[in-house]
Amino acid sequence: MSKPALIVGGGPAGLTAAYALASIGQRTVLVEKEDRLGGAPILSGYAKLVPSGEWARDAIGAMVERVGANDLVEVRAGASVEEFSGEAGAFTARLTDGSGIEAGAAILCTGFTHFDSVNKPEWGFGTHADVVTTTQVEQMFSSGDGVRCPSDGRKPKRVAILLCVGSRDRQIGREWCSKICCTVASNLAMEIREELPECHVYIYYMDIRTFGLNEDLYYWKSQEEFKVKYIKARIAEVTSDGERLIVKGEDTLVKRPITIPFDLVVHAIGMDPNVDNLLLSSVFGVDLEPHGHIGRASVYDAMGATSRPGVFVAGAATGPETINDSIAQAQAAAMAAYTFLHGGRAAAK
Repeated sequence: MSKPALIVGGGPAGLTAAYALASIGQRTVLVEKEDRLGGAPILSGYAKLVPSGEWARDAIGAMVERVGANDLVEVRAGASVEEFSGEAGAFTARLTDGSGIEAGAAILCTGFTHFDSVNKPEWGFGTHADVVTTTQVEQMFSSGDGVRCPSDGRKPKRVAILLCVGSRDRQIGREWCSKICCTVASNLAMEIREELPECHVYIYYMDIRTFGLNEDLYYWKSQEEFKVKYIKARIAEVTSDGERLIVKGEDTLVKRPITIPFDLVVHAIGMDPNVDNLLLSSVFGVDLEPHGHIGRASVYDAMGATSRPGVFVAGAATGPETINDSIAQAQAAAMAAYTFLHGGRAAAK
């Protein structure tokens, strides 16, 4: 049997790649720097996933369980790859726990980092307790407590969700669209309305990008069935009058100032490159694309190939991505790696 494949990252993409390879008889070693598997959906406490509607703890938890139960997958949690040497087909990885791994190929499934809203201080995060992120709202739902104002625990009567926080913003060096935020925001707005029918929910947007079938499932559904209000606006600042938060900006449809008080303001945060990408690039000898995500070679040659033969990549490591597409990319990268491991050297070009 050939040398095992090294999978780096234990989120949805890494779990998928490891299981896909094991399912066709390929040994894999899955390395995860945290002490448990699951990636952002588990570690960040996501609630219901888009677009399946399944709870993260159930859907991703099941992926973790099937990998853990497979004898062809060796899991190394709480460790990172600190050195990666050799050539395609004969790599050696040294881990931070002192151990070494001989591998024929590697798949990087190292994911992303949530945008830190402190980098957008004029919108109130870090200054006002009741300015939170979509991830924090997800945690409120997944905990079972429901949406509450952190300052005093009250149920909000009016909620604002601000889109494109850490996305499509050249002033702070975030030129890219994070792809999933509009859909996540629409989904959270409906969940808030479902839990708190008397609560008014407003979504402030530059453009709505609920791509594909999500247009009907989230954008129109949230307006027509859940009465979520959408305001096309340019936000100036989020302040407080001592009792409530004040969102100030310009309604860009009617070209006039707009000021509305809220109990809770939610930042729909974007997807940044993994903060470890410069280190990963150095360790694995792969190129980054201009924004700092892991670069991909031509997909017309081999899906998931990088600039280094024998090293592949999948999921949000390459840029903002949905969970479903991350899973699909991981399956494709697993097939490319398998083909490479078993003699298809063209897959590594």
